[in-house]
Amino acid sequence: MKHSTWHKMIKESLPDDYFAKINHFLNRAYQSGTIYPKRENVFRSLVETPYEETKVVILGQDPYHGPGQAQGLSFSVPDDLPAPPSLQNMLKELETDIGRRNHHDLLPWAKQGVLLLNACLTVPEHQANGHAGLIWEPFTDAVIRVANSKETPVVFILWGGYARKKKNLITNAKHLVIESAHPSPLSAYRGFFGSHPYSRTNHFLEANGLEAIDWLA
Repeated sequence: MKHSTWHKMIKESLPDDYFAKINHFLNRAYQSGTIYPKRENVFRSLVETPYEETKVVILGQDPYHGPGQAQGLSFSVPDDLPAPPSLQNMLKELETDIGRRNHHDLLPWAKQGVLLLNACLTVPEHQANGHAGLIWEPFTDAVIRVANSKETPVVFILWGGYARKKKNLITNAKHLVIESAHPSPLSAYRGFFGSHPYSRTNHFLEANGLEAIDWLA
């Protein structure tokens, strides 16, 4: 992986050969067909949001599987592409919670300490969850455990049943876990809308002496 400040701590919590297995998996996958995101962006979330700057973790399932969408940041797409349905609903909730954001690219969040992590970091074109269960889950679970080990408070935002299963990895009482239904159209009206994750996150951060996230950036 492209080195980040996460690298050493993640490596310490995985078997010695696990990074070699990841590289072998990536070599085979990218040679076999179209995979998203671009290979240089597979670990982008960990590079853009260093360990020491992480204040919030938003956990997605896997990257978007359409051309040009996946950026290596969960839920984010380039501004020149339409927002996928889940992101549309995230922005609707943001508008009622804090205010209107007109951008689809979530990189400004990542730059402020919001780790936009997918549980699986790659996906074959047009095959949602196509790489689930193959290599990534032990790695991204290790990322969550490392974030959980931080001494400074972190907000973990878990949307939907898949993400909420990761709650058992978050054991540090200093942290805040925000859970709700997923923002997808299938479930957004069953508990996502009205959950106020953005303002709740900022209230917690400010109460702990940390700078709030500018979600409208």
